[in-house]
Amino acid sequence: MTMKGLETELVKILAIFTTINLSHNSFQGEIPGLIGHLHSLIGLNLSRNHLTSSIPLTLGNLTDLGWLHLSSSELSGVIPRKVGDLASLGYLDLSKNKLSGRIPQDKPWSTFSSESFSGNPDLCGTSLLKACPGDAQPPPP
Repeated sequence: MTMKGLETELVKILAIFTTINLSHNSFQGEIPGLIGHLHSLIGLNLSRNHLTSSIPLTLGNLTDLGWLHLSSSELSGVIPRKVGDLASLGYLDLSKNKLSGRIPQDKPWSTFSSESFSGNPDLCGTSLLKACPGDAQPPPP
């Protein structure tokens, strides 16, 4: 890691970091659930990697998280409701993954734009103006 021109080797991620940007790498595998123990985190960007599996529920423990960027990877499964229920979360980008299921429709989920979820062909809900299986009516325009 290079910070302020000084190169340092990190053997673990320090709990005092408030933002982590590990985008545009070739990381593979799951997002470690331990990331939910970094309680000082206000920003996390793991976009444009080859991350697989689901979004860990432990991200819902990051009560100060203001922005979360997990786009352009290979994440699958449903979006954990606990993540979007974070009171501080003002920016969310889960686009271009393999997520599936219904996007929660209550606040704060309704404040995120459709771009936050685009590129996930198996996602549905009013945020994407795409009806979910079993919906009686199509979402309003």
